[in-house]
This record gives sequence, structure tokens and C-alpha cells, in this order.
Amino acid sequence: MRLGLALGYWGRGPSPAHLDLAREAERLGYDSVWTAEAWGSDAFTALTWIAAHTSRIRLGTAVAQMAARTPTATAMHALTLDHLSGGRMMLGLGLSGPQVVEGWYGRPFPRSPLTATREYVDVIRQVLRREGPVVLDGRFHSHPYAGEDGTGLGKALKPITHPLRADLPVLLGAEGPKNIAQTVEIADGWLPLYWSPTRYEEVYGLPAALPPGFLVAPMVRARLCEDVGEGLLPVKAMLGFYIGGMGPNNTRAQHSTRGGGRATGGRNFHADLMGRMGYESEARHIQELFAAGRREEAVLAVPDAFADEISLVGPRERIAERLDAWRKGPVTDLLVTAPDPATLRVLAELNS
Repeated sequence: MRLGLALGYWGRGPSPAHLDLAREAERLGYDSVWTAEAWGSDAFTALTWIAAHTSRIRLGTAVAQMAARTPTATAMHALTLDHLSGGRMMLGLGLSGPQVVEGWYGRPFPRSPLTATREYVDVIRQVLRREGPVVLDGRFHSHPYAGEDGTGLGKALKPITHPLRADLPVLLGAEGPKNIAQTVEIADGWLPLYWSPTRYEEVYGLPAALPPGFLVAPMVRARLCEDVGEGLLPVKAMLGFYIGGMGPNNTRAQHSTRGGGRATGGRNFHADLMGRMGYESEARHIQELFAAGRREEAVLAVPDAFADEISLVGPRERIAERLDAWRKGPVTDLLVTAPDPATLRVLAELNS
């Protein structure tokens, strides 16, 4: 099991610690470093900055949001950074959810997410292979564009720049069973958000036999500390926000169509996943508290057992014991979100 460093996205501004953490991870032998994006900093620019200040560590987006760019634009980002870094790029993609896609990017969330994802990956593969002009008669992505509002003058093109690698790895963030099954079929790897090292089969429905070389790269919050309860607070804060805030409140969404538009149905894929992990009522309670503006209570309502199951928190001996469970499953790359070099160092030592 390889180790990766997951830096996530910026908050109010760039973190001065990110570059130092990436350099330290490379020095400690970590295999990869990953950036993300939400509705602030983008994933590719920060990753390019890290690429310029490192030499060996692989570079991944976990995840770049599909709604942010056309698939050809995303492929251009990936092939450019792959060249500049000497073949270190890994492209992690995610569909996000209705709140972000429609609220931030101002685009409709696809009614058929599986089809939209499949088409997106198809276009990227065509660009990277550069066997001919990109051609797709898709439901969500058409090349050349064939919509009635177009000019009809579009021409199928292939990239001017020759990609460094036709087989640049493409990974997908997926949470639902159907999405995961498709990910195994069309991608080179999977980026789970919450991973239970003891219950992944029942929660995700992951096939027992995966394709050769397929990457399973879950993220894990890690913190070396004496007080487990205190160490879990940042994990619970993250969960409270994603489950309570990354999606409309169920009650409001089901009764409001904003003047005749379609209702969202209250979809929050993170809350759905928490429900499948056995915490459905707790997830609903967190959503209700968050929607009522009681955010601190929402964070505290996250069960310690759930936060602990998907993280590595506590003294060195406890982390060592729990790390064994992660190694025994199908995980190939453990992407660590850690606040300090000491935690990164301990995990490197334990995983050596």
C-alpha cells in the first residue's frame, strides 16, 4: 500500500504549509500528492506549483470537477501538466452534486450522471490517445457540437500537442454502487471519499475481482495525538459540513421548485453514503441542524464511531494497529490528509 498526501482545496487563501508538506512527503517517500477544488481555488494551478518544486512525487487531482471545464479543456490541463512534470500526472475527476454544479457553475446537473461521466471520460481518452479527431455523438458532450443553437461550422479536431502518455491514469470519485461499478469498467482507479476498512464490501459493493493495476485510493484524515476525542473534532467538522452543507436540506428541497422548476429531491450523495454505512437517522439530524444554522451542534452530532471508522487518529500505537486493517483490503494508495509533518513521518515509518 502506497501513501499519498491529500492537500484538498484552499480555504480563505493559500496555505503556506502546503508546499512544505508536499516537499516533506516527497522526502519521506510518499508516492503522490493530491489537490482538490470546490468553489474557490482550482486544482490544477496549485498542483503545477507543487510540480515545479518537487522532482519525483506523482501529482493528482482529487478531484477536478467535471462541471468546471469541458472534457477537452480538462484533457488539455492534464496533458500540459504531464509534460511539465515529466510524466507524473494523474487525473482524478468528480461529478460533484446539484448544489455545486447548479449553484456555482450555473449549469444543470445531469439527469443521467452515469452517461455524463462515461462521455466525459471517453472524450479525454480520445484526446490522450490522439489517434484521430475527437468525435462523439453524445447526450451531454458532442464533438463537433451539433446543437440547434450552433452554427454547424464546427470541425472535429485532434490536439496540436502530442500527449506525453496515452495511458495517463484517469481516476473517478464515485459514491453510489452503480457509479462505482462503472468506474471499475471505464477508469484506471477509484477515489472513495469515506472508506471503512472493515465494511467496504457491504457499503460500496466493490467487485471482488478488480482489473489488473486498478487503483483504489481512499482519503483518510490522520492525526498523531494523545486525546482521540480531540483528534476527531476536525474529522467531525469536515463530515458535518459535507453531510449538512453540501446539498439542499431535504425538507425544503422536496417542497420547493422555485417557481415551477424541478425539485432537487434533497440529493446529498455524502449523506446517502453515511446512511448506507448505518447512520441514516444521524445523517438526517445533521442536515436538519445545519439547515437551521446550528452548525456547531451539527458537527457535534456526528457520531464519534463514524468519524473514527474512516480516520486514523490517536497515539502512534493506536494508529499502527488500525493501519493494519487498511492494508488487508483492496486499498492500493492511502491518501492522507494530515496537518503536520510529524503525522506524515509516523505513517511513513509504520507503512515501511
